[in-house]
Amino acid sequence: MSFANEANWDRIARVVLGIVLLIVGFGVIGGTGGVILGIIGLVPLLTGLIGWCPAYALFHFGTKEHSGTSA
Repeated sequence: MSFANEANWDRIARVVLGIVLLIVGFGVIGGTGGVILGIIGLVPLLTGLIGWCPAYALFHFGTKEHSGTSA
């Protein structure tokens, strides 16, 4: 049973967004705002890496298409 609810394009976008936010937060902005931005960047990075979004699960939504057969 797969618990993933994100399509590959969604996962890639989240990982890229997370990395950009981490770089901008910890490398460009700095200070308290940078730390907050960096921490916020961890959310899309982690959800993109594992392929599961808790907000999608909460609202019974997902971008991943499920096949009609089960293995």
